[in-house]
Amino acid sequence: MGAIETGLVMVISFIILMAMGVPISVATGIASFIAAILIVPFDVAIFTAAQKMVTGIDSFSLLAVIFFILSGIIMNNGGIALRLVNLAKLMGGSLPGSLAHTNVVGNMLFGSISGSAVAAAAAIGGTMAPLQEKEGYNKAYSAAVNIASSPAGLLIPPSGAFIIYSMVSGGTSIAALFLAGYVPGILMGLTVMAIAYYIAKKEKYPVAKRPSFSEGTKVIIEAIPSLLLIVIVIGGIVAGGVFTATEGSAVAVLYSVILSIIYKTLKWSDVPNILSETVVMTGIVLFLVAASSIMSWVMAFSGIPAAISEAVLSISDNPIVILLIINVVLLLVGTVMDITPAILIFTPIFLPIVTQIGMDPVHFGIVLVFNLCIGIVSPPSGSSLFVGCSVGGVSIEAVTRPLLIFMAGLIVTLLLVTYVPAITLFVPKLFGAM
Repeated sequence: MGAIETGLVMVISFIILMAMGVPISVATGIASFIAAILIVPFDVAIFTAAQKMVTGIDSFSLLAVIFFILSGIIMNNGGIALRLVNLAKLMGGSLPGSLAHTNVVGNMLFGSISGSAVAAAAAIGGTMAPLQEKEGYNKAYSAAVNIASSPAGLLIPPSGAFIIYSMVSGGTSIAALFLAGYVPGILMGLTVMAIAYYIAKKEKYPVAKRPSFSEGTKVIIEAIPSLLLIVIVIGGIVAGGVFTATEGSAVAVLYSVILSIIYKTLKWSDVPNILSETVVMTGIVLFLVAASSIMSWVMAFSGIPAAISEAVLSISDNPIVILLIINVVLLLVGTVMDITPAILIFTPIFLPIVTQIGMDPVHFGIVLVFNLCIGIVSPPSGSSLFVGCSVGGVSIEAVTRPLLIFMAGLIVTLLLVTYVPAITLFVPKLFGAM
């Protein structure tokens, strides 16, 4: 059976299983195994599938994902959100619609520390929604701002998405990916703030009262310990070379525990729930990686990436057109698939294509994650969309119209990041990471 037929069987099987409500990780594994038995004998398929699942998660780098998840959960339960909201108020308080800007900055800070767009949307959005409603903000506008900015922290390291991409892409430098994510992540937040500013000025939303010097100093001092997590982890990995990304993730856990103890927000009774939540989340991620390893083997064995590459290049050999096609596909995929499985599935498909046209793997990693960040806020099934609507007290239908305005701005920024490599690669090159 050829690459096209194998690919069709896998895709159709996957779609049918998803329509039946089968979890995406299980659907990935089953669809891949069905395709496998069509290209190799059954006994070879079952032995190889089991072997690929084991070797797929036998990776030292994956420990970093587990530790960063644990660190994020500890921080989520450690009273960090309120301190970062206060700092965000200080940073965005002099602009029209200051509470909306506070929401954006808060999501950028908290998302980068927690490593979760959903956690940011819930923690920061849940804190800001009542305040914005009290000040007379339109609830749909407030929810749209929260939802659109919630994934910005996924581009600002430490980011588990970059670690997964590094592993799937064959060892792209994690340090380079971390450094490359800063400017695009900040641009994502600034894009949302620019649109929020325009709407706030048009609707005459209030400007917050400027805090006194002593109040501002107190807010900064209270937030510094939380922000030091990023400085210590990224500084140790990139600038000082003190530890690897995996070791840095363990340092993040230790620092989170110490900080929570200092804040007196972590109790022994919380530990079982924290560990339980970590086990569940890491179990999901690891099973996804294992199932995707079968899919990667099937695609490589049957020549699917080469066939897709040939098909895309047959449409055009112009890099601008090729990257536009890839962006459109990833944006559509992001609306129905979460970020981790999308990275696992589409990296081996598109990476050979973009490297063939001269795109750096670090640059593509940022573009890939940026696309999927937009996807998780997109109707109809974005995970941040559901959480943001829930904490904002609005329906998906009500928030869709204002959200589309923010998404249009984010897509423009995505295209800028896609077609101007210096935006992504300047910082890692400056620090000698690539």
